[in-house]
Amino acid sequence: MIQAGNNHYQTIAEIEYLINGFNQCTLPRSLWNHHAHLSIALWYLLHYDQPTAIKLIHEGIQQYNSAMNIKTSKNSGYHETITLFWIYLVDSYVALVKTTKNLDSDSLLNLFNDLIHIYGNKNLPFEYYSRDLLMSSKARQIWVVPDLKAIPIIWQLSISSRYSYLVSNNF
Repeated sequence: MIQAGNNHYQTIAEIEYLINGFNQCTLPRSLWNHHAHLSIALWYLLHYDQPTAIKLIHEGIQQYNSAMNIKTSKNSGYHETITLFWIYLVDSYVALVKTTKNLDSDSLLNLFNDLIHIYGNKNLPFEYYSRDLLMSSKARQIWVVPDLKAIPIIWQLSISSRYSYLVSNNF
């Protein structure tokens, strides 16, 4: 079982525990951290096309937060820009490692651990966004473009598919 504060997975069972707990809204809140968010994004992006993964992650976080009584307010709860920032980054990571959905257990474990090792710093969005913009109510509700540093071109390709999701789902 995953332990709070553990930065790396030792077994696939730990990842399955996280995914199942998230999907069933039973994951202990103490384990719902940045590394868990990255792992959820990676799992969904390995199993679904990006627009579907975005939709399922968005809905899953909303359901999990509701089950855990995590209210979305001006300062806490679901944050659209931060969620999409990390989804685009993880999607780019998947594209760069040229992975497939048919990974063996060791490769899959390494993929998750490498992602956490490389992108485990939850403050990375502040390299792209000023605190004022990222913490704004607008950024919490909808995707906003970074104001400090342009996002990498591969992310831009990832983001372009988001617009089809927005149009098709009236977001």
